[in-house]
Amino acid sequence: MQLCDSPRMVTVSIDKCFFEKPAKEGQLLKIYGYPTKLGTTSIVLYMEARAHNVYTGNQIVVLKTNIRFVRIDEEGNPIPINEKGRNRIAKLIQENMITE
Repeated sequence: MQLCDSPRMVTVSIDKCFFEKPAKEGQLLKIYGYPTKLGTTSIVLYMEARAHNVYTGNQIVVLKTNIRFVRIDEEGNPIPINEKGRNRIAKLIQENMITE
């Protein structure tokens, strides 16, 4: 919602979830993500869940996946992501391509 500058975003697909390590009960999980693809009405985010050790600050990736979101109107129909959101997302995708 924040990236697309829109209050109406819905999840349309979640790719395979790769469970890298087990998370333990009571463990603090932190969720991280960044955009990888931008369509006319949709965005794909790469997402990671990391187990966070509150004593050491160390983090271990426990889950990886890609999630696709679509911007919709009041009736639930897909609508284009506006220019402000598209520019923001395109910049983030470009920055992540450079750092990978």
